[in-house]
Amino acid sequence: MTKKSIETTLTHSDYRPPAGFAAYPTPIHHASTVLFKDVASLRSGDWRSKQAYTYGLHGTPTTFTLEARLAAIEGGTRCLLAPSGLAAISMILLALLKSGDDVLLPDNVYNPTRELGRWLANDFGVSARFYDPLVGAGIADLIQPNTTLIWTEAPGSVSMEVPDLRAICAAAHDKGILVALDNTWAAGLALRGFDVGADIVMQALTKYQSGGSDVLMGAVITRDTAINDRIATSHMRLGMGVGGDDAWLVLRGLETMKLRFDAHDASARKVAAWLKGRPEIAKVLHPAFEDCPGHDVWQRDFTGAGGLFSVVFDARFSGEQVDRFVDALALFGIGYSWGGTHSLAVPYRMQGMRRDWPDTGPLVRFNIGLEGTDDLIADIEQALGRL
Repeated sequence: MTKKSIETTLTHSDYRPPAGFAAYPTPIHHASTVLFKDVASLRSGDWRSKQAYTYGLHGTPTTFTLEARLAAIEGGTRCLLAPSGLAAISMILLALLKSGDDVLLPDNVYNPTRELGRWLANDFGVSARFYDPLVGAGIADLIQPNTTLIWTEAPGSVSMEVPDLRAICAAAHDKGILVALDNTWAAGLALRGFDVGADIVMQALTKYQSGGSDVLMGAVITRDTAINDRIATSHMRLGMGVGGDDAWLVLRGLETMKLRFDAHDASARKVAAWLKGRPEIAKVLHPAFEDCPGHDVWQRDFTGAGGLFSVVFDARFSGEQVDRFVDALALFGIGYSWGGTHSLAVPYRMQGMRRDWPDTGPLVRFNIGLEGTDDLIADIEQALGRL
């Protein structure tokens, strides 16, 4: 070959690194274009197959590795990645619902999921109805001939009710209805969704899986090939993809996830128990506590609780006072999400979020991070003194 121009030299290199390098971290593969060895390979490539690579959007060795590990943690066989937890939720609903179908959503559902259900109802002719999260086997009475999907969330990520997933799944399957579970709170560690009957498990990898409050990503995990293929088609049509660097960050986080989850759990139970004895607090909504709605189900089906729980303040305190309490916290950031190393606190006005919410006092949701537990308690104590 004749001497190459500098432009060609910059884009085509003859160098290949020597084989034999090995290290624990999964390599980061950056790719939009994927190269085929010949035209026949290009024409025979199938983006649905995890046995070959076709385009960066459909997977690289980095993302395939992450998918396989997430599926193993949850006890599934297939996994699809999305650029956020909400993107994963959207991908499921748009794959499984069409005009004229009906979906049942728990009344304590993640609020963006609620808004997505309303959008589907208002603009796409899908009936979206909300049910009591503690309905259990009574869900059977709500199923209509056009009901296609029942959405579940365990527990509700603000109000913390724990649904009887086994009863809901049994009732749904008796009528041929699919059940999807948002299992973000338990992360596949404290509960495996397929073990209690879910057909589809969704997780926001933004939480414990990454653990650093620095990644947006979601996952959809399945066991059934036909269900996976329907969602994979939605994944392709919506152009869902994740970058190699973010996938690598989640892969790195997975190796310490159980240790971190258990540390969050132990600290959160200690903080919650301390709050339970405070006169300012009317209720502690923590699934591991006996008076939390659905505690008996949590005790039967779950092995842990992580770092997220809520408290309801005594009704004598106004929303403005509780906002001042949150502002006075020094070690707690004010922000959504959970599962990161830093503690968070968010006040909620539940009367505007939930039908028939029984409490009049303001609610605050805590994410207990990995700071010293006694330091967190001292911080809450000083902030309570400013109510």
